[in-house]
Amino acid sequence: MPKINRYVDISQVDKEAKKDYIDRHSPFIHCESTAKKGEKFPVKVRVGNEYCHPDDFDHYIAYVQLWDGERLLGQATFTPGSLGNQCSQTEVDFYVVPTKKMKLTAMSYCTKHGLWESDPVEVEVTE
Repeated sequence: MPKINRYVDISQVDKEAKKDYIDRHSPFIHCESTAKKGEKFPVKVRVGNEYCHPDDFDHYIAYVQLWDGERLLGQATFTPGSLGNQCSQTEVDFYVVPTKKMKLTAMSYCTKHGLWESDPVEVEVTE
């Protein structure tokens, strides 16, 4: 089992290099807190909030996943250079059709610094 890294509040971190390292690898979920049952629900996952991540042949975000509990909802896979070999935030838009309350988490994998997990986001589903 690989080590899973997690975001920590970077405002509490003293060193700028440590803030950069944590933020640029962490996935963040952006979505509404409620969804309608049976209707497409947009969920954006963005890797990095304040800092960008490299897109080099040996150091890049290889994939981003969206999970509901233990169920994989979707995955986007990238090859080196997909983002033009520019430092940027990888973003993926997922569209899911909920049937019940969701507890969403996102995972991102950096080829140099491993697996990173987001904070969970709960989404209520209404009729």
